[in-house]
Amino acid sequence: MNLENRKPNYDRFPAVHVKGFDKEAFSSYDFILKELDRKIESLGKNKVTLVLDYYHGVDEKEVYENLVDKLGAVKLVNIEEYKIPEEILSKKLEREITEDRVFGVLSVRRINEFFDMDKINELKKEISEIKEGLTIVYGIGAGLIEGDILVYADMARWEIQQRLRRKEVGNWGVDNFDEDILKKYKRAFFIEWRVLDKHKRELFNKLDYLLDTNKKNEPKMISGEAFRVGLNQAVSQPFRLMPFFDPGVWGGQWMKEVCDLDKSVEKYAWCFDGVPEENSLNLKVGDVTVEIPSIDLVFYKPVELLGDKVHARFGMEFPIRFDFLDTMGGGNLSLQVHPLVGYIQETFGMHYTQDESYYILDNEDDGIVYLGTKEGVNPDELIDELEKAQRGESVFNDDKFINKFPAKKHDHFLIPSGTIHCSGKNTMILEISATPFIFTFKLWDWERLGLDGLPRPVHIEHGKKNIQYERDTKWVEKNLINRIDKIAEGDGWKEERTGLHEREFIETRRHWFSKKVTHNTNGLVNMLNLIDGEEAIIESPTGSFEPFVVHYAETFIIPANIGEYTIRPCGISEGQEIATLKAFVRV
Repeated sequence: MNLENRKPNYDRFPAVHVKGFDKEAFSSYDFILKELDRKIESLGKNKVTLVLDYYHGVDEKEVYENLVDKLGAVKLVNIEEYKIPEEILSKKLEREITEDRVFGVLSVRRINEFFDMDKINELKKEISEIKEGLTIVYGIGAGLIEGDILVYADMARWEIQQRLRRKEVGNWGVDNFDEDILKKYKRAFFIEWRVLDKHKRELFNKLDYLLDTNKKNEPKMISGEAFRVGLNQAVSQPFRLMPFFDPGVWGGQWMKEVCDLDKSVEKYAWCFDGVPEENSLNLKVGDVTVEIPSIDLVFYKPVELLGDKVHARFGMEFPIRFDFLDTMGGGNLSLQVHPLVGYIQETFGMHYTQDESYYILDNEDDGIVYLGTKEGVNPDELIDELEKAQRGESVFNDDKFINKFPAKKHDHFLIPSGTIHCSGKNTMILEISATPFIFTFKLWDWERLGLDGLPRPVHIEHGKKNIQYERDTKWVEKNLINRIDKIAEGDGWKEERTGLHEREFIETRRHWFSKKVTHNTNGLVNMLNLIDGEEAIIESPTGSFEPFVVHYAETFIIPANIGEYTIRPCGISEGQEIATLKAFVRV
C-alpha cells in the first residue's frame, strides 16, 4: 500500500455505545462519592456494609484516599490483612512460580486459598454484630464478604503491565517492585490473573457498580446493570477491541503512519488489536467511557460470543487472536518455535498451543520470512550451534540451517507448532494465531539486548524438545506457503481459503469484493480484518444491529449468535475492490 499522502483513518478508541443508562454513569471521585452516598441513603437501613473489591493493579492508595476514606464509615476493614503471609504463600506456590524467568505453570487455585478462612469467618461474624452505621470492606478479595452494596474496581491487563513496568506496583501482596519485569509478568499471567478471574466471574451478577481507575485520578463508574446490559449488547452486534501498541527492539515504522501513532517513539513492534485475553473493551454510557478487560465479555456471555461448539471445546477462553508485527524499517524477530500440544499440556498446564500464521499486509522489496529447516539439517549440529551462539562463542549461521522465503503483500505463511520461524525485516505482518501467546521459545536473537538493556531470554532447552525437523524446505514450500484455494465466487465477490495448516484448528477465508458479500457465522465466532481498502460497512439483513463501519487494518469481531451478516465497500472505497480476512474455529 502506498502510504504517501494517505490520511490515517484507523480508530484507536472504539467503543460499544450502551443505550438507556445515561444517568447511571459517573466520572470524578466527587460524583462517584455522591452516587454512593445516594445509594447508601436509598437503602433506608440503620447499618450498611459496602464491599469494594479490586483487581490486582488498582492503585489502592488512590482509591482509599479519594473514596474509602471519605465515605464516613464507622468501621473500615482491609481484607488483605486476612491474607496468608507472603512467605507461606511463596512456598505454597513454588510449583506454579518455577525458577524460570518467563514460564510458570498455570494455576487452578481459587481465591480462598490465599486467605486465612478461619479469620474471614470470624470477620463475617464481627460485621454481622455491628448495630448501625457504614462498614466498608475493601481490597483484593473483599467480595468474600457479603455486603449490601458491591463495587468492583476492574483493571485492564495492558495497564497492569504498564504499572508493573513503571514499578508502580508489584505482584499481589509481594514487595517486588524492582524485580525483573518478566518475572513479575510471569506471576501475574500464571497465577494472579487465573485466580482473580475466577473470583470476579462470581461477582458479575451481584455487583452494583463497576469502577474504572485505569487512568490515574480520572475514575469512571457505571451501574452494575449498565455493565451487564453493555456486555449483552456487545454480543448482539459487531464490535472492536481497544488496540494497544508497544515498542520493541526489532520494531518498524509502518504502524506509525497507518495507525497515526506518536512519531516521537523510535519504533513500534507490536499491536494487539484482536486479543480478548489482553485487550480492553470500551463501554460508552452517556458521556462516560469505561474501560474493562475484554475477557469480561468472554466470561459473561461465552456461548453467545463464541458459539456453542467453540464454547464446548475451549470453555471461557477466546481461542483466536489477531495482532500486528511491524518490521518495516526494523529488524528480524527472534528465531523461535512454539510448543507442541503434548508439551504445553505436560509442562505448563495449558490445554492448547500457539499455532499461528503470518499474513503479509505490506512489504519492502527485501521482505522475508524465516520458516522451517533446510534439507538435510542435522538436529544435533543445529542445537550445538544455537548453544554456542547463546554462550557468545560464535554467531549463529542462519543461512546454513534455516529457510528464508521472500514475503510479498497478501502472501500467507502457515506456522503449525513445532515449526522454526520468525518474521524478517521489512514485512508488515497480520499474525493470526491461537491465543496462548506467551509460549514462545526463542532460539536465537541476533546478538541483541532488550529495550531494558538486558539480554532477551532464550529457551533452547524447551525449543529443542519441540522442533520438527521434517518441516524442511520442500515440505514447507508444499504445505505452508500460499495454500490458497478458491471456494466460491459471484457477482462482485470471490472467496478463497488461505489456511491454516491441517494441524491447526483455525480456518481462514479471504474475500475480495466490490459489491455486497454475504457471510454467516454458522454458530461460530468470526474475527476479521480489513486487509485491503479504506472502508467497509457491516450490516444485518434483518436489521438486528446498527450498521458498523470499519477501516483499513482494523480487526473486528462478529459474535457467533449474529448468524447472517453482509459486508460491502463504503465511503471512499465505494465501488472499489477491497478485501477482508476472516478466521474461525474448525469444528
